[in-house]
Amino acid sequence: MADIVEVGVAELAATRFAVSPLSETVAALLQVMGRTLGPLHQPWLRWVADELAREPLDVPLAWALLTAKGLGWPNFLVPAPAHATSTIDDDLALLGRTTARQVRASISRVFGDDPPPVVADFAARPAAGLRVLADELRVAYVRLVAPHWPRIRAVLDADVVYRARQLTVGGAQRLFADLHPELSWSAGWLRLSGTGRDVVVNRGPGGLVLMPLVLGSPDVLIKRNTATQTTVRYPARGVGSLWTVGAAPAGDALVRLLGRARAELLEALRSPTTTTDLASALGVSPSAVSQHLRVLRENGLVAGQRSGRSVLYLTTPLGEALLGRRPVT
Repeated sequence: MADIVEVGVAELAATRFAVSPLSETVAALLQVMGRTLGPLHQPWLRWVADELAREPLDVPLAWALLTAKGLGWPNFLVPAPAHATSTIDDDLALLGRTTARQVRASISRVFGDDPPPVVADFAARPAAGLRVLADELRVAYVRLVAPHWPRIRAVLDADVVYRARQLTVGGAQRLFADLHPELSWSAGWLRLSGTGRDVVVNRGPGGLVLMPLVLGSPDVLIKRNTATQTTVRYPARGVGSLWTVGAAPAGDALVRLLGRARAELLEALRSPTTTTDLASALGVSPSAVSQHLRVLRENGLVAGQRSGRSVLYLTTPLGEALLGRRPVT
């Protein structure tokens, strides 16, 4: 049983990657509510618990929309980003352009004929409700996501770089097969298995928008019933080490090859990280980290990538092979 999406040559040509702060914000709220199991994010959830104990998060409309009795939630909450590198302002502007008809249709699909009062009020006055919702989601982003956004964004950017390489090397079949074990593409059809009975998804106009997700579930989510491009949200690579910079000891063989300091540095870069964060995690000076990074970079084991005002470092495929996580290709 599977969700099936028609994705022919024309749609593949228009398929693109995008990063969405709003998508991460909705995923963060679902984690906090316990609607998504996130064992990998326990350090972040403990931080959230302390943060919300200090000052509760007041987002009643967003909470109501995400707590439907069923498994779903209104799909207009995560519109397809217009750009590969959207900001939260870009995403919320798209949310604000949702039509009244789209709001009501989505609410009806999720809540049926008996939505909670705050959701019923939203459906009655969609334009005003969208402004309230945008304000609430902005607050949620600032409180839950923004403090960690540079590291989250680095993981997302690194995932997109890796996926682009997979597409270049092996085409669409390799790209989709590597996105998730339950996802495959063949003969013009994208298939997501394990979703119940076979359902042909009513794809939106144009190609797909592939969106890596850090704070979400380990599952793939294909957006149904959309008037914009169909989004495919999938778990980003490197999430498991996002909150554990410097926690894993370097192996003896790696220490003998690189020296302890550089071996520990390479291990710490399982998740993209700044020089300052590396220095703090490893208990050394930023200048010492910079010197070791230069050697690792010159030997093709790590690469730097600018994210806003920061430069984030991550292991290259050669560095990952040296760590024993993947073959050299």
